[in-house]
Amino acid sequence: MSENPAPTGQLTARGDWREQIFNRRMLICVFTGFTSGLPLYVLLQLLPAYLEDSGVSLKEIGLFALVGIPYTWKFAWAPFMDRWVPPLGRRRGWLLPLQVLLLLSIGMLGMFDAQRDIGVIAWVAFAAALFSASQDVAIDAYRREILPDAELGLGNSVHITAYRVAGFVPGALSLILADHLPWDAVFWITGGFMLAGIGMTLAVEEPESGVPVAGGLRQTVVAPFREYLERKGWRALLLVLCFMFLYKLGDNMATALSTPFYLQLGFTKSEIGLVAKNAAFWPMIIGGLAGGMLMIRLGINRALWLFGVVQLTSILGFALLAAAGPLLWLLAVVIGFEYLGVGLGTAAFTAFIARETSRAYAATQLALFTALAAVPRTFANASTGFIVESVGWFNFFLLCAVLALPGMLLLFWVAPWRESR
Repeated sequence: MSENPAPTGQLTARGDWREQIFNRRMLICVFTGFTSGLPLYVLLQLLPAYLEDSGVSLKEIGLFALVGIPYTWKFAWAPFMDRWVPPLGRRRGWLLPLQVLLLLSIGMLGMFDAQRDIGVIAWVAFAAALFSASQDVAIDAYRREILPDAELGLGNSVHITAYRVAGFVPGALSLILADHLPWDAVFWITGGFMLAGIGMTLAVEEPESGVPVAGGLRQTVVAPFREYLERKGWRALLLVLCFMFLYKLGDNMATALSTPFYLQLGFTKSEIGLVAKNAAFWPMIIGGLAGGMLMIRLGINRALWLFGVVQLTSILGFALLAAAGPLLWLLAVVIGFEYLGVGLGTAAFTAFIARETSRAYAATQLALFTALAAVPRTFANASTGFIVESVGWFNFFLLCAVLALPGMLLLFWVAPWRESR
């Protein structure tokens, strides 16, 4: 069975729901999500834990968020990934070498002394972020091309669920291994999970899509942006860009230093790993898949409203944990609800981004939108260590909750409740 989509008109929200849920495209979304999420969670969870364990200061750990700059600039080289077709194909030809480079760069992170070679580690982490951001360009475009519009909600929910599952490798398994193995072995084992993505790239077919008409450098760069403006207009573009920056701002900041937060509260690495594995897995799976199926009935707009409220509430759980102290049962509740709420919000948000793009310029347009969404994770997160040291963990999480409100208010314009698309 080919992963190329049926014509959009053949699958509607009122069509055969079994065909929308049980097909090869959804299985592919499992692998795209896992492969996309693993490198990011290495940088967000495993690397900060390694630095904290090695005695690096919280301010320096917070500044490591700046290695994620490629996630915010990936739209700059995305037009060339749309335009140039390597031997294996327009998407697979880029994916395979990037995934091999990711395996190697993740493994190398643990080969250096964190006190003596902090600069080298920063550059290796930057390289991993560059390869990861470029992989996301190809993966997001590939997923947009194989999913009919009616399957965007569920397909992106499956992708996000697998994306979050990937976080259990660096955020749970690797932390447990770090109590028993040296850090260099832990990073190589973690990097080895990129073999799942390499296998997927070799197994799938290249999707059929509208390759942009050949042109010079200016045409390659300008055409994707001109297409969107002709379709939507300037006002819609500005509102959408503001929304994409703000909707995940509070959530991204609240989770930026989650692992150092748990460690400073007094939890051990094994406790964090075991609780994250057991308390987050089922809420994430149930929330992600249920959210996708709800989007079939609700539409993406209403899902953004409802899931956004749950996402906002999950931020307050961190504040409660900061006030209560190292209670293991409360840690389980907070992590479980965070994975449920953030998983739902991210699934709807990703489906919204995909809906805004065209298939012909999927790589460039998705890269622009997802890069803007990554700006808070990169630049705002870099300030989180300074904010925490100034106001404390409890006030920091309250601030994150307040910063989540502007993105919710923009839903009145970019995703009105009455337009249940």
